[in-house]
Amino acid sequence: MINMIFPFMAWLKDYSLDKLKIDALAGLTVALVLIPQSMAYAQLAGLPSYYGLYAAFLPPVIASLFGSSRQLATGPVAVVSLMTAASLSPLASAGSEGYIVYAILLALMVGIFQFCLGVLRLGVVVNFLSHPVVNGFTNAAAIIIASSQLSKMFGVDVDEATHHYETIIRVCEAAFHYTHWPTLAMGALAFGIMYGLRRINPRIPNVLAAVVVTTTISFFGGFEHNAKVAATAIEVPEVQTLMADFNRAVASINNATEQRTRITKVLDEAKAGHDGMGVLNAEHDNSVINYQIDTFKKDAAATRNKLRSMLFYAKGTKETGMSFLLKDDPLVKDQKDKRVWRLKVGNKTLDMKKITMVGGGAVIGEIPQGLPAFSIPKIDFKIMLRLFPFAAIISLLGFMEAISIAKAMAAKTGQRIDPNQELIGQGLANIIGAVGKSYPVSGSFSRSAVNLQAGAMTGLSSAFTSLAVLIVLLFLTPLLYHLPQSVLAAVIMMAVIGLINVSGFVHAWNVQWYDGAISIITFLFTLAFAPHLDKGIMVGVVLSLGMFLYKSMRPTVISLSRHEDDALRDAMTHGLAQCEYIDLVRFEGPLFFANASYLEDKINERMMNRKSLKHIVIVANAINDIDASGEEVLSLLIENVRSAGVQLSFSGVNESVMKVFQRTHLMAKIRPENIYPTMEKAICAVHANAHQNGQEAHCPLTTVCRIS
Repeated sequence: MINMIFPFMAWLKDYSLDKLKIDALAGLTVALVLIPQSMAYAQLAGLPSYYGLYAAFLPPVIASLFGSSRQLATGPVAVVSLMTAASLSPLASAGSEGYIVYAILLALMVGIFQFCLGVLRLGVVVNFLSHPVVNGFTNAAAIIIASSQLSKMFGVDVDEATHHYETIIRVCEAAFHYTHWPTLAMGALAFGIMYGLRRINPRIPNVLAAVVVTTTISFFGGFEHNAKVAATAIEVPEVQTLMADFNRAVASINNATEQRTRITKVLDEAKAGHDGMGVLNAEHDNSVINYQIDTFKKDAAATRNKLRSMLFYAKGTKETGMSFLLKDDPLVKDQKDKRVWRLKVGNKTLDMKKITMVGGGAVIGEIPQGLPAFSIPKIDFKIMLRLFPFAAIISLLGFMEAISIAKAMAAKTGQRIDPNQELIGQGLANIIGAVGKSYPVSGSFSRSAVNLQAGAMTGLSSAFTSLAVLIVLLFLTPLLYHLPQSVLAAVIMMAVIGLINVSGFVHAWNVQWYDGAISIITFLFTLAFAPHLDKGIMVGVVLSLGMFLYKSMRPTVISLSRHEDDALRDAMTHGLAQCEYIDLVRFEGPLFFANASYLEDKINERMMNRKSLKHIVIVANAINDIDASGEEVLSLLIENVRSAGVQLSFSGVNESVMKVFQRTHLMAKIRPENIYPTMEKAICAVHANAHQNGQEAHCPLTTVCRIS
């Protein structure tokens, strides 16, 4: 019982100082990969980069203490980060205060869902996500994740469109108009370092090396080059007008949003008071204000795009005072300083006294030093209801990723993996992580592989990983200020390359064509619906369940005949002749309400097509269960077949089905002498009687007879 509640107690039985040293080295090695990855994945989730460090602090050690795998490395991962962004984007703007609150609440919900599944021993629910669905979704997610980083690689800013592919088109258009070459060069350098070191020696922390080199170049080379100026320093009347229009549109959005909040409150009160007219008026006002907000947002977006597309040259210096003119203005064409400047425009109103002009590349910027404030996330049941479907999907997807990795490693180490205990560990990691301002996390394939290669003996390696993150949060965050954003984009893109698995589609198709089709359809729909990833995976789940139901309703019903290897095999598949007087019919699957009539149809079809048929033997070896509908159909079938002058017998009836026969009137109707233990005994018993006065020279049930 103690080991069930505290699995980590089992580590301490034969623990030694040597094992401690190995675990410490493995944990620090994983931390070198985790720290830059976690910041990159946090931005993928739409959060400030330092929230990745918060998610890398408590979850790894909690998951290792209460999970069943000793090498599984838990923390931020690409697919879960992308799903987090997809879940929260309809509720709030990425990076906003509300968005962060919802991300932490989502982690709590994911944790509770996983923990409850583990405690209730319901780990089997993960089987609803079939392998073809997960393969299709993961491949699509990898492409979406990689392409979502293109804007950071090119150093351009664009507004997100309704669909992901539309956003990528905007990025390509912006990149064609203006690519910040130093930013692209930093990303390419990071790629080169990571790829090169991975080829030379996989044990070298290539991600850390790329981060250290590029951050050093960024610091000494002045990669970030911003200037704060008054709006009057931009000597372009058109820009002045556009900035005023933008601020007016944003202010209108804020006012309308506050108005909508008040109307929503009135609507709730009217519904609670059963005031029909009040509800109608409030709903009308709500529709009007939503229309106005959409209009203001379109105006703000159009103005923001115009401002972002303008390129400037600067006159003067920061010391003497800077002014800006458009790049193609004749007054600045002959000047020596050819640095291109852009306006930094976000979703908030522009401070006309402190306009940010960007003349360099984007960096991580300031990271708060110290630990996050520990607190239980604020519970909002309305938001939780909206987030619940996403929390369930993230829980199952994250767990599938974690348990797959854990099982793969267990095959090499000889450990025993308990899926339900792993659910408890992952659930607690998300719950306690949420208290420490973490967003949803899961097991990481790449970091778990690093942990295993480093020789981790127990989950204490993850404790050392968390300790390393703690030291970074307390003392080393200022060193990360100059880390280029394009390098984090390169880290993400490099990490998700391994998720692309084209052979998975081919393998699924080779197993069953419909599995391959489901995998491909899930892939295409996930790409098409992005950023609404839940729709893509729902399509896959529905198709998988639909195929399962179809196969259950239409199980395989075959006629058997003698093969060269002396076994009884499918006559149609192997081109075998069939006995004129006896049909050995095998029904493959449980006999229940959805397919019982199908068996009846197939038996009737055989009787209509084969007029000389005298005896039907139902081979029941594969019928492992039967319900009331199945029993009722069998009862009617026996009557109909025998009334047509054809005898009916059974062979290979298993115990559970036999008990149903005995508990009902069916046994009396079948009669015990018509139930045979094996197919061979059934053939021997019915053969002579069925062939009386027959013209068949060689019976295909006793002699190999192929169709000529």
